[in-house]
Amino acid sequence: MKILQSIQKVPGGLMVVPLFIGMLLNTLAPDAMKIGGFTQALTNVGYPTFLAMYLFTVGTKMTLNAAPTMLKRGFGIMFAKVGTAVLVALAVAHFFDGDVFGLTTLAVLAAMNDTNGGMFLALTSTFGNKEDAGTYVPQSIETGPFLTMLVLVGAGLAVIPWLTMVSVIAPIVAGAILGNLDEDLRDFFGSHEEIIIPFMAFTLGQGINLNAITKAGIPGIFLGLSVLVITGMVCIAVDKLLGGSGIAGAAASSTAGNSTGTPQAVAMADPTFAAIAPIATLQVAASVIVTAVLTPLLTAFVYRRVQKQKQQQQACTADSQTV
Repeated sequence: MKILQSIQKVPGGLMVVPLFIGMLLNTLAPDAMKIGGFTQALTNVGYPTFLAMYLFTVGTKMTLNAAPTMLKRGFGIMFAKVGTAVLVALAVAHFFDGDVFGLTTLAVLAAMNDTNGGMFLALTSTFGNKEDAGTYVPQSIETGPFLTMLVLVGAGLAVIPWLTMVSVIAPIVAGAILGNLDEDLRDFFGSHEEIIIPFMAFTLGQGINLNAITKAGIPGIFLGLSVLVITGMVCIAVDKLLGGSGIAGAAASSTAGNSTGTPQAVAMADPTFAAIAPIATLQVAASVIVTAVLTPLLTAFVYRRVQKQKQQQQACTADSQTV
């Protein structure tokens, strides 16, 4: 059976498929794997470990001598994504008293500022080129709840101990240091990142119930559409402005699966968010699912437009040469 090949045909399949399997199992039989030992370690309780491993391997790829164009576009897309998330979230906080159409500031920020890295890499590898995929190196700074915590603290919307925030970014920093000190370590950990992704996705899915969409209701679906349209348009525009085709920008229009843990992480760091963390988690989960379906479609659409433009340019060049 060609199971792996079938999974890889799905955009971001190594992340999306295990995530959906985990969610499906958690929805239909939530206690099936809660039998203790190593089996239970593969449920949501093991997610922090796999996330830490993933953050470390991502960090090893953050080389100081990366191609300038790749870094420029990567940081450009990252700042566009995070900047858009911050502006929208602050607008919700200050003009709508932290709640607009049932969406909280926490849900908006968590969903908008963290790109699904596995999906991004899969989509840029499929529709783009090595430079498109490489732009994720600086973008990976978004991974996890660190930036969300940083924005909330900076905006005066949360009080979170700095040591807690440092603990979130520490695996990335450790990976970056070792990756820059030893090229062999960077190649070793970087080449094994894909092994971690399915486990991380499955354990994450074990903490999400597919009924989240119905429970999150229209606000959760609206959040996913907002992430796709708003951050997608901005990231595509910035990518093109910095010399890209827009494919990498389109691939960044998703909500990362690990962002579903951000509301709870923030609530643990600042108990004042405890009351809204559950609904924010459901809304972010809905956004993950919505963008998991629609981001590949948007990326494919941009890819077709890019190919059409190339064909038109080639035709014009051929006509001019003929004349």
